[in-house]
Amino acid sequence: MRATCALAIMAVFWSWAAQAQRAPDNVLIFDGYGYSYQPCEPSIAVSPANPRHMVAGSILDRVHISKDGGWTWQTETLTAKYGVYGDPCIVASPKKDFYYLHLSNPDGQAWSSEALLDRIVIQRSKKVGKGWNKGAGVGLNGSKDQDKEWAAVSTDGSTLLTCWTQFDLYGSPSETDSTLILCSTSNRKAKRWSEPMRINAIAGDCRDSDETVEGAVPDIASDGTMYVAWAQADTIWMDRSTDGGKTWLRRDLRVTTIFGGWDQNIRGVGRANGMPVTRVDRSSGPNGGRVYVSWTDNRNGEDDNDVWLVYSDNQGHSWTDPIRVNDDPAGAQQFFPWMDVDDVTGNVHIVFYDRRASFAKQQNLNSRSTWDTEVYVASSYDGGDTWENLRVSEEKFRTNPKGFFGDYNNISAYDGIVRPIWTRNDDGVLSIWTAVLDGYVE
Repeated sequence: MRATCALAIMAVFWSWAAQAQRAPDNVLIFDGYGYSYQPCEPSIAVSPANPRHMVAGSILDRVHISKDGGWTWQTETLTAKYGVYGDPCIVASPKKDFYYLHLSNPDGQAWSSEALLDRIVIQRSKKVGKGWNKGAGVGLNGSKDQDKEWAAVSTDGSTLLTCWTQFDLYGSPSETDSTLILCSTSNRKAKRWSEPMRINAIAGDCRDSDETVEGAVPDIASDGTMYVAWAQADTIWMDRSTDGGKTWLRRDLRVTTIFGGWDQNIRGVGRANGMPVTRVDRSSGPNGGRVYVSWTDNRNGEDDNDVWLVYSDNQGHSWTDPIRVNDDPAGAQQFFPWMDVDDVTGNVHIVFYDRRASFAKQQNLNSRSTWDTEVYVASSYDGGDTWENLRVSEEKFRTNPKGFFGDYNNISAYDGIVRPIWTRNDDGVLSIWTAVLDGYVE
């Protein structure tokens, strides 16, 4: 009885604390009301050349531009010679360039055409999200599908690295079809890309579930070393290149375990994943060179996904024990995390969806009230050892299990300017938001 009362008191306290905390100012970037397809999977990049300049992207073909630190936004439609079909990835260069990576739709027929997803497309803008070039393609390989890409830019802006999953046939249940992690590099112009290299030792299946190799998010350290981690089943693997992506390790490095696998169950969400995100501390601070990997899993219970982080100070040869990032009591779900490390300060920031506000209501896990969702940013100022959690969404919302909610959110940080980006649902209408964290985080 005493334990039950204590838990109830804790639940009430944490619910009150979450509600009492004043959230930073939220800014609506784009509202999907009246559109045939809804925005989600947002990506954002703060320019190292001018942190007031920011570019974001969202499904399927939208580009959002801000020149005042994220307070106001202009939205345009992106076009490319190979088509634009989602999985937006925006990265910024210290040379004022922005890059928009996405999937292909070369004949405009989407899923009715075998040409869909035939390559990864990269477009460059030299004018803060304006004047995008027609786009270069990488990964064209017969009828194979190229999917779920991400990219990184070197600290001097001279080198780009992109990694992705190649499917023999997306969604195929056949044991003869497999998935691989491929990586390719280019120079600042991003027009010509190196021949894609397979970096994973163990191939995955094509079902787009736990046994599929996915979640390749690369980064480039200040010394030029390239890192990328991915997930397969219950394991996060990493590979590394010290010669600009020409060669990679013969044996993959085992990072950690994802309890329950990367294909995860979140109440009220049609599909969710806990895939890893890799970032390197590229600052001149005390943790320069530290490699971080963050993900979610349910090691604390099937209905208790948490955000976790490990780090390595020896180029991925050994890793810390997992560190819990969210600071709420056990029981609430956290999902769709993304991480960035500030290249100037070395501070680590992770954005994620959070269900702690509905913790006290979870007597009936099937109740829609337990789908109440907020957005948090956790920040670490000591190299990932301790975390401060900040609720950044002004209003909670409920997810729609029948609608596509995307596979990720994003966050970008540079010289103390931190901008998370996320999707929210209101009665089936999706919208893209950010929060101005100036004065809230460092």
